[in-house]
Amino acid sequence: MNNRCINVAVLALVKQWDGHKTKAYRNVAGLWSVGYSPTSAAGAPLVGPSLIITEAHSEEILSADLATFEARFSSMVKVPPTDDQFAVLVSFDFNTGRLGKSTLLKKLNRGDYNAVPAELMK
Repeated sequence: MNNRCINVAVLALVKQWDGHKTKAYRNVAGLWSVGYSPTSAAGAPLVGPSLIITEAHSEEILSADLATFEARFSSMVKVPPTDDQFAVLVSFDFNTGRLGKSTLLKKLNRGDYNAVPAELMK
C-alpha cells in the first residue's frame, strides 16, 4: 500500500469525536487518559492523575498515534483504498482497534467496496 498521511478533515474529525482535555481524567473504561484520549498503553507520556499537557503536545501525540494506525492499516488492507476510505478506516481503527478482526476488513479485502458503509454503521 502507499504511504499516506491522514487528511486534515479526518484529523479534525478524530479530534472532534475524541474531544480534548489538557488535565488527565478517567475515561469510560476507568483508565487515566489525557489529550485526545491516549492512555499509558499508547506509550509516553505515562498518564496519571496529576498529568497536564498542552494542546500542542496533545496534537503531537495524536499524530504519532495515527501514524501507527496508518501503518497497521497498510499492512492489513490488500486492495487500494481511495484517500477518503483510507482516512475513514484509519479513524475507525484508531477509535475501535477492531479493524483487523472485522467483517468490514474481510469484505474490503475481497474488493467489496460497497459493503464498507453498511459495515461501518454496525
